[in-house]
Amino acid sequence: MRGSGHHVSNPGSVKGEACLGSRDDVAKACGRCAEFLQPPPEPSLSTLTGGRAPRDSSRPIQRRIGENVAAAAFLAIVGSLLPVDADEHEHTYTDKEEVVLWMNTVGPYHNRQETYKYFSLPFCAGSKKTISHYHETLGEALQGVELEFSGLDIKFKEEVMQTTYCEIDLDKPKQDAFVYAIKNHYWYQMYIDDLPIWGIVGEADENGEEHYLWTYKKLEIGYNGNRIVDVNLTSEGKVKLMPNTRIAMSYSVKWKKSDVKFEDRFDKYLDPSFFQHRIHWFSIFNSFMMVIFLVGLVSMILMRTLRKDYARYSKEEEMDDMDRDLGDEYGWKQVHGDVFRPSSHPLIFSSLIGSGCQIFSVSFIVIVVAMVEDLYTERGSMLSTAIFVYAATSPVNGYFGGSLYAKQGGRRWIKQMFIGAFMIPAMVCGTAFFINFIAIYYHASRAIPFGTMVAVCCICFFVILPLNLVGTILGRNLSGQPNFPCRVNAVPRPIPEKKWWVWSDTSTVPFGGVQGAEAH
Repeated sequence: MRGSGHHVSNPGSVKGEACLGSRDDVAKACGRCAEFLQPPPEPSLSTLTGGRAPRDSSRPIQRRIGENVAAAAFLAIVGSLLPVDADEHEHTYTDKEEVVLWMNTVGPYHNRQETYKYFSLPFCAGSKKTISHYHETLGEALQGVELEFSGLDIKFKEEVMQTTYCEIDLDKPKQDAFVYAIKNHYWYQMYIDDLPIWGIVGEADENGEEHYLWTYKKLEIGYNGNRIVDVNLTSEGKVKLMPNTRIAMSYSVKWKKSDVKFEDRFDKYLDPSFFQHRIHWFSIFNSFMMVIFLVGLVSMILMRTLRKDYARYSKEEEMDDMDRDLGDEYGWKQVHGDVFRPSSHPLIFSSLIGSGCQIFSVSFIVIVVAMVEDLYTERGSMLSTAIFVYAATSPVNGYFGGSLYAKQGGRRWIKQMFIGAFMIPAMVCGTAFFINFIAIYYHASRAIPFGTMVAVCCICFFVILPLNLVGTILGRNLSGQPNFPCRVNAVPRPIPEKKWWVWSDTSTVPFGGVQGAEAH
């Protein structure tokens, strides 16, 4: 994307303008200023009005109840007829309606997993009343999104000239914090109407001895009708960091009409260098035909080689034991009777098979949903969808795992059900919670709240486990009987011992030819 650049007087600097574009543009402007893309957020303000008639204790209780019911019905009807205030949840606004600027995280650009709360740096907030943010989705909470109100007064289609919204009393500890952030190229993220904006904290001079803080946030917001479709940020007002001084933080808001459709407002964040390349259809078609040809050739060779074996195995039920045992079997044919033989650990094996089928189903469904819906436009929507689909597909795990365990003659099916249901969640949640405790220790913004961890555990116990039980019962009853396509050996075939030259990994390569020659 291309944005307007605003020059900043800075003799001897590499760049003197704020840049608008993707996150990579921020990296290029790490030493200067940065103008960026669009923002999102969550919470909004909804005003509910209502009244209640004065109570008269002398009236009968039934009459008072009837009056309250009538009053409630009247208020409901009137409320439905009154115009509803729009907000960032509906993404529609009326003129001069409040637009919330949320501050999200700050952290080093070159390590995007290391993020902290925006106000962990000694920034100051505006004087406007604080608005608390709540997690709208489980995925948003698990991703550690902790939005904080900026305190800036922004209203829809109402321009704001450069205005000072707070001042920072810069003492030595605050200066050290800003200097550390500038040395590590800290950048921050903000949201307006679910559109993200990125900006740089500050910059250092060419020698790295003096450090400057960007103090002026210049917002340019594009709208189409009653919707916000574009947000750009230009960082200006470079101020040298010196202890025992006061730094004034200011902002301005400019509204401009845009032709961008609301449905296309996130196209700005897609990588244009990738999507602007022409597709080489001839190369794709050539590769596709080559794959088809090779698959057909290999399949034809295998079919000609194995045709007699297929015919023989299909007639095994009509053969007596003597004819079966006198067959000319060698190589892979020797193990055809051991493929479906019960494993040494059927409980773990069936649980792994059931979990694998569930993961495959989750991956397929999430990919299809991502192709149909724009999951990237909402914070945490991809993770929330994956969690919901994983919980909903728990019967798949129980069905395939329970049926396979029953075919192998397993009797402890309840234990198998518990292991299959909690195998993947235990590994994922255990690892995530362990890392989360480290994040809590370092006060990182990605730390998951304790309530969210409890919610995940409740999903495992009250959603995944019952659905897995249903799938296990169906699998045992519908497909739990052995129906293998070939004869299964009751006694496992002994595995030949390895030759002395293939015991170690280092000797496999030089002596592999000897082993292959002996096999032939």
